[in-house]
Amino acid sequence: MKIGNTELPYGLMLAPMAGVTDRTMRHICAEFGCEYAVTEMVSAKAIVFEQESRPSIPVKTALLCNIEKGAIPTAVQIFGSDVEFMAEAARLISNSAYRGFEGARPDAIDINMGCPVKKVVQSGDGSALMKNPELIHRITEAVVKASSLPITVKIRAGWSKESKNAVECALAAESAGASAICVHGRTRDQFYSPGVDLSIIGEVKSAVNVPVIGNGDLFNAKHAEKMKRETGCDGLALARGAMGNPWLFSQIAATLDGKEYSYPPKEEVMQMAQRHLAMAIAHKGERRGLAEAKIVVSHYFRGIRGATRARFDFMNSMTAAEAEDALIRAFTKSDEEEE
Repeated sequence: MKIGNTELPYGLMLAPMAGVTDRTMRHICAEFGCEYAVTEMVSAKAIVFEQESRPSIPVKTALLCNIEKGAIPTAVQIFGSDVEFMAEAARLISNSAYRGFEGARPDAIDINMGCPVKKVVQSGDGSALMKNPELIHRITEAVVKASSLPITVKIRAGWSKESKNAVECALAAESAGASAICVHGRTRDQFYSPGVDLSIIGEVKSAVNVPVIGNGDLFNAKHAEKMKRETGCDGLALARGAMGNPWLFSQIAATLDGKEYSYPPKEEVMQMAQRHLAMAIAHKGERRGLAEAKIVVSHYFRGIRGATRARFDFMNSMTAAEAEDALIRAFTKSDEEEE
């Protein structure tokens, strides 16, 4: 599949997740076959207001837009419901014309129309946009006109089970110039509860002419293969399944090629967890890096004996040294119990 001029042989993407898909996560997933990534979501109003503040005030929101040089193709995701703010944010980002910019220009801009979080939808943003397909058209059109980059959108199945209007919203975005559409097969009121409606992803794929990326409950290669087979989607966006398991991209690629793939040994998993922690701290400093890395690194404990206790000790660590000690102790103890 292609997004603009970017070719993705397998269509394997890292979906945007707040507090998760940072520079470290994107870098590590790229090593194992992730072909495209989307940043954590960025408030359109916040980045615009931040740029208008006094130069002496440090920027924070803008830093979420920064992409390291040499990274895989990456889109910056913005959210909001005000047409003018969304357009201006897209202009700033696509032109790298914002205070705090460093690294590389993004390859696309993604519009968040799927976030189910209460504080986001209360402002009419995120998945609340799906209640108004006409507004989706106006926002997408304005962002397309303001940016020289491809514009993609991420939607859900609908606002509620009584209103599964993903097809209508996808058509509104496509007619406004969207280059690709990612569909999370749950409604907003489902949040992340088990059960993804593959049929709605397939319906969107049949209705539009731009690439469609499927998203939701992709935790192993069988899930990915089933979604591709039953929906006909062009790509796959991995989210929670990639947390603590960056190897999932390689596993899916191998499966789609009809090849065998073995999960890495426990020692390699531990080493990757250590590396993820170290990289996050190097990028953000010990206090912030440790706090934010815990969200992802704790998922590397999945499947080891005594994971619940080990994860508790790790999450309650106060320093980088304590965190690494808890991590090593968890994997070492697990090995001893199995002997």
